[in-house]
Amino acid sequence: MSVPVSELQKLAPSAIIELYELHLVTAIHGADTIFRFHSGTNEVNNGNIIWDGNTYTAFPVEATGFEYNGNGQLPRPTLRVSNALRFVTSILLTVNEMNAGNDLNGAKFIRIRTLARYLDAANFTAGNAGADPTAEFPREIYYLDRKVIESRQFVEWELAAAFDLVGVRAPKRQCIANLCQWVYRSTECSYTAATYYDANDNPVGSAAADVCGKRLTSCATRFGVTAQLPFGSFPGVGLFAQ
Repeated sequence: MSVPVSELQKLAPSAIIELYELHLVTAIHGADTIFRFHSGTNEVNNGNIIWDGNTYTAFPVEATGFEYNGNGQLPRPTLRVSNALRFVTSILLTVNEMNAGNDLNGAKFIRIRTLARYLDAANFTAGNAGADPTAEFPREIYYLDRKVIESRQFVEWELAAAFDLVGVRAPKRQCIANLCQWVYRSTECSYTAATYYDANDNPVGSAAADVCGKRLTSCATRFGVTAQLPFGSFPGVGLFAQ
């Protein structure tokens, strides 16, 4: 469940606790490591926070810029992490061996917020009967988009939402009217029948002679003229004058 509105409307509501997760991606970073951390402390001497059974390590970190404004632009928050003892630099060096110049770009960053009263009982010396790992604000998900600076003191990244399309051109593939762009008999094409045709859509007797003509008529010949065709192009392009 989410945090009850009645709790937020109290004259002295419980303190808001902010936690962070950084998820690496094996295909990009060579590992699927998850880093969990927060910037505060709690009643337990080690300063770590346990939420839903996971430990979030107390670490010098600053995340800002999550606010939305009315001009239609998506927020691009900033994540600044201490580089004491070159801890972050060592991670970047390891990742960059797998993907040169990556600098953790593409890693998923999750911002978690809840109230102190709902934290796991392990966070309190006397326990917590009101612990509820489901009581949190909606999670905010971003991705590390650009390393801004790396120094001996800290490393800073700019974050972007998954649907932030700044700088992205649409459409992502070229609009062609009469030439299918799918590979014949691929997943996108989806034609798997044991009926074969040549490039002119004439029946042939062997798979060796099976060639797609890449036309809309080629698609209709194989799937049927009344079927929903997976034609990998845009037949409507150019039908209307500019």
